[in-house]
This record gives sequence, structure tokens and C-alpha cells, in this order.
Amino acid sequence: QEKYVESGGDLVPPGGSLRLSCAGSGFSFSDEIMTWHRQSPDKARGWVATLFPVGATFYTDSVTGRFTVSRDDAKNTMYLQMKSLKPEDTAVYYCRKHGSATWGQGTQVTVAN
Repeated sequence: QEKYVESGGDLVPPGGSLRLSCAGSGFSFSDEIMTWHRQSPDKARGWVATLFPVGATFYTDSVTGRFTVSRDDAKNTMYLQMKSLKPEDTAVYYCRKHGSATWGQGTQVTVAN
């Protein structure tokens, strides 16, 4: 049974940086396309980034140039490095493999003074 554990969320000021982690289990992590998503209180959950096993990455327009996704397959872990954070990045961040119907508990990122 696949499982996702997100961590690293925190309260940071605008312009700050943060690194999120996503630990996956119950599947062959290194073979899977992995994705990040986020949900704000007033919005539906939306896609943020995709990371292919060979390393190709894709980002939603609003985070391009500010967020970087990476993976450590030896640790079954994916990361989301976020910089130049904005208040509109405030959300619960989730990860899962592409095509999965399972969600983890997410990790809260709050960008505010």
C-alpha cells in the first residue's frame, strides 16, 4: 500500500526560503514520476511540479524560477526547494506519484510577517 509523508512546512516571511520533503513507500519509488500539489483554504488543490525518474522537471507558471524539485532515490524521498516565497504560496503541500489516488497528510507552509 503506497504511503506519502510530507514534512518541512513552516511559517516564513515573504522572500524567505523553505525545503519540503516527501517520503514515499509501498511502491518502487525510483521508477515513478513524482508530483507536488498544494491547496490553499480558498482554492481547490492544484498541481505545482512534476519530477521524472530521469530528472526532467515541470512547474506551474506561478512557481517557475522560484521552486526546484529533486529526488534522492536511495532514500525514497523527493524534495521541493522553495525560494522568494510569496504570501500566495501559503498552502498545504502534498506529494504523490503520478496517477495515484492516495494523498498524505500534507505539510503547512505559511508565508507571512
